[in-house]
Amino acid sequence: MAKKIFIKTFGCQMNEYDSNRIYDSVKKIGFQKTDDYKNADCFVLNTCHIRDKAKEKVYHEIGRVKKIYKQKNKPIMVIAGCVAQAENQEMLKRESYIDIVIGPQSYHKINEVLKKFVPDTQKEETEFDTISKFEYFDKIENKSNKVSTFLTIQEGCDKFCHFCVVPFTRGPEYSRPLKKILHEAETLIKNGAKEITLLGQNVNAYSYIENSKKYRISNLINELEKFSELKRIRYTTSHPRDMTDDLIDCYANNKKLMPFVHLPIQSGSNKILKLMNRKHTVEEYINIYERLKKINSKIEFSSDFIISYPGETNNDFDDTLNLVKKIKFINSYSFIFSPRPGTKAATLKLIDNKTSKERLNEIQKYLFSHQINKNRSFQGKSVEVLVENRIEDQLKLFGRNKFNNSVIFVGDENNIGKTVKVKIESTNQNSLFGKIENSKDMKAA
Repeated sequence: MAKKIFIKTFGCQMNEYDSNRIYDSVKKIGFQKTDDYKNADCFVLNTCHIRDKAKEKVYHEIGRVKKIYKQKNKPIMVIAGCVAQAENQEMLKRESYIDIVIGPQSYHKINEVLKKFVPDTQKEETEFDTISKFEYFDKIENKSNKVSTFLTIQEGCDKFCHFCVVPFTRGPEYSRPLKKILHEAETLIKNGAKEITLLGQNVNAYSYIENSKKYRISNLINELEKFSELKRIRYTTSHPRDMTDDLIDCYANNKKLMPFVHLPIQSGSNKILKLMNRKHTVEEYINIYERLKKINSKIEFSSDFIISYPGETNNDFDDTLNLVKKIKFINSYSFIFSPRPGTKAATLKLIDNKTSKERLNEIQKYLFSHQINKNRSFQGKSVEVLVENRIEDQLKLFGRNKFNNSVIFVGDENNIGKTVKVKIESTNQNSLFGKIENSKDMKAA
C-alpha cells in the first residue's frame, strides 16, 4: 500500500510550485499525495520566512499536528522552505517532534532522505545546490494540471535589500536554461494550462547565456506566446531595477502578456529606499509606470509597502502616501517592518508600535479605498474571465480577469479552462461577482 504524504504550504507562489514538485518527486518512492491531513505517513510544512508571524505559525502548526496524531502513529515530520533554511539548528533544538529539516535548494535530496529515515533521529539538508536541484527536477515531469499554473524560471537574489532574508534562504540568483523552461511549459500546456505565471524571487532578473547569446525574460515571454493553447502570461515578483526596455516593449508587442504589473516599491521616500538598499528611486519607479501607461492606459499596477522602516519620519511616510494617491494601485500588500535575523536591518532601532499601527492604518485606508473603487469600476461591465475551477462546496465558478481580479459567478463546469464573458453585478474589496454572458471559448487578449 502506498504511503500518504500531506504538504501544507505557507507564503509565496514559489513555495506552492515547490510543494507540487516535491509531490512529483516522492511519488517515485511510493508516496501518494493526500488531502487528508489527519491521516498521513509524512507531514510536510513548506515554510515562509518573510515575517516573524509566518515563522511562529510553523510552530503553532507543529503543535496542532502533535494533537492530531497523539493517539496515532507519528508521521515523519518534515520542515521545508525558507524557515528551514534560515533556522535549521534552532528548529531542531526547539522542537524534538521535527524529524527532517530541508531547505529549498535541497529538494532534489528529499527521496533519499525519506528512504534513509530512521525513527527518533533528526536530519538536516540545507546546502545551496540550486543547479543540481533543477537538473534533478528537469528529469521529472511536472504533473500539475491546473488551468492557471506556476513555472519557476529563476531563484535567489543578488540585490541584498537590508530588510530581506531571501539571499540567505534562496541563495544567489540562478536562471534556468531557456530550453528546459519551455519544455516544462509545453508539458503544463498539454496538461491543460491556459495561463502560466513565471516565478522568481527576482523574476525579471532572469538571464541565461547559451552559445554567446543572452536570453532574458522578454525572450521567454515571446517564446511562450507561440503556444497556441496558452492564452495568458504573467510573471512575479519583479524588481524596478530589472524593468528593462525589452520587457517594457513586451507590453506593446505580446498579445498574451496580461496588462497587470506587480512591481514592489516598498517606500515612496528616496531616503528610505536608500536605507533599504533598494537600488532604485521613486522617480525611476514613476518613469516605469508612465512608460507602461503610455503603451496601454489600461495597465494596472500592484505593489508592496513596508511601513515604519527604521528611520522613517512623518515626511517620509507622507511621501509614500503621495505615491499611493498618485498611482492608485489596483491591489497592494502593506506591512509594518518586521526585522529578520541575519539581515542588516535586524539590529536597527524600531519605530514605536503606536506610530507604526497608525501609519499602517492610514496607508491601508487609501490602498483599500483605491482597490474598492477599482473593483466598483467594473460594475455593469462585461469582463473576460479565464475560468479556473469550481469553488468547493458551491455551485459557483472562480476565475480571474486580465487584471488578476478574482471573479466569482454561477456557471457550468464545462466552462473550466475557457475564457468567458461575465457581466459584473456587484463587488467587494477583494472580488467581483457576476453572471456569465457567453459560455463560448474566447480568444484572450
